[in-house]
Amino acid sequence: MDKFKQLETFVAVATKGSLTAAAALEGIAPAVVGRRMDALEARLGVLLMRRTTRKLTLTPEGQAFLEDAQRLLAEWAAAEGAVSAGSVQAKGHLRVTAPAGFGRRHVAPLVPGFLAEHPGLSLSLNLSDRVIDLVNEGFDCAVRVGDLPDSSLVSQRLADNRRLVVATPEYLKRAGTPQHPSDLARHHCLMLSSEASQTRGWAFQVDGKVVHHRRSDRSGGRLDCTDGQVLHDWCLQGLGLAWRSTWEVAGDLQSGRLVSVLDAFAAPPNGVYAVYAQRAHQPLRVRLWIEHLKRHYARSEYWMRVGG
Repeated sequence: MDKFKQLETFVAVATKGSLTAAAALEGIAPAVVGRRMDALEARLGVLLMRRTTRKLTLTPEGQAFLEDAQRLLAEWAAAEGAVSAGSVQAKGHLRVTAPAGFGRRHVAPLVPGFLAEHPGLSLSLNLSDRVIDLVNEGFDCAVRVGDLPDSSLVSQRLADNRRLVVATPEYLKRAGTPQHPSDLARHHCLMLSSEASQTRGWAFQVDGKVVHHRRSDRSGGRLDCTDGQVLHDWCLQGLGLAWRSTWEVAGDLQSGRLVSVLDAFAAPPNGVYAVYAQRAHQPLRVRLWIEHLKRHYARSEYWMRVGG
């Protein structure tokens, strides 16, 4: 139990940003929290955070450990809830938000089955590419894709999100197949415009380092758009190469409508996450919703069936 308490304390310190704030949650002295953190770091043999009188900063090891610790605590809470809830039926209203494109394909279709399993629940789904403030706007849970910003929210990884460069066979026959990311300068690249939220460009792993291909005056093609679905449609029309998520193009790849290129240079995947506010006792309706998503997303055949 001491190890578990150390884990809880570490998450509280990391999300609250200070020993004092974490201590206030339990009504104990900051020195007690500090001793727990010292004991945890000594047991693990690694520095998890750098502490000064003014600031607390997680080390790279601490940042990685935080995600694992939050997941373990969430799974423990879910296990406790499953036992304590017993045959109690979930009731109430669930407010969920997700990105528009991903939500249309991979969240909305799962809602009817969820409500059929839990007739005591109702659900509101908000599809928006704006990052919703869950606490202040009254949402129970968000599904988010990609790298998560640092916050006091808890996240559970639901699935990997890989990005691929794709094109139609006809385009590749006409323009040639790129063999290296540097070849993209000679291709029509269907990219998100600068007004879109994603502006870092396409990511590749070259010689062990992640590099980005960005639009410039000399390369990138003649088309860009703020909407990813439009880029996907243009790609299917043979207008150029696109950098799309596997959740969007898996079906197209399976059918042969699209072909992936530069796979040897694909950057490591980021993730699809369920994100929710940190609470002492997670509502049963939220736990059931997250488990519903995880159950579907864990099946590889799911993505092939609905990915295109």
